[in-house]
Amino acid sequence: MQETLAPPAVLRLADLQEADARALLARYGLSLERVPDGQPIPGSFWGDEEAGIIGTTVYARGDTPVHSLLHEAGHLIVLPPERRAQVHTDATDSIAEEDATCYLQIVLADELPGVGRARLMADMDAWGYSFRLGSTTAWFAGDAENARQWLVEHALLDSQGRPTP
Repeated sequence: MQETLAPPAVLRLADLQEADARALLARYGLSLERVPDGQPIPGSFWGDEEAGIIGTTVYARGDTPVHSLLHEAGHLIVLPPERRAQVHTDATDSIAEEDATCYLQIVLADELPGVGRARLMADMDAWGYSFRLGSTTAWFAGDAENARQWLVEHALLDSQGRPTP
């Protein structure tokens, strides 16, 4: 008999004030489209409860993990507006953009009440994000300077590491 494992206990969209997530995305010219529970999420690369992206819209259900919502939004944020319009499901093959997206999702977690970077990094670890230093926190603190610098150079973070929509 095959054992079914419960999904990791991570923050989900349903755990937030949805208006806070909408407002954060709107600062970057993005919208959040709530998908009914149990329905497939349009533009989801991984399927299941993972967020999806099409154009400037991030799709999510109540069971979508906050880290997934912020990650997919981050993919759109790091792209120039002319590339956003072309996005459907898969935003980039660029390692620099992927690293910047991971860094940005952590920073953006501080912009959502009740989330914060420490919780988001713990959720990323619980979900199975993989970084060569062994944890999201270790990567963020000791191996992500290139991602931070990329975000500063593209005017998405200020020199203090704060988001600059």
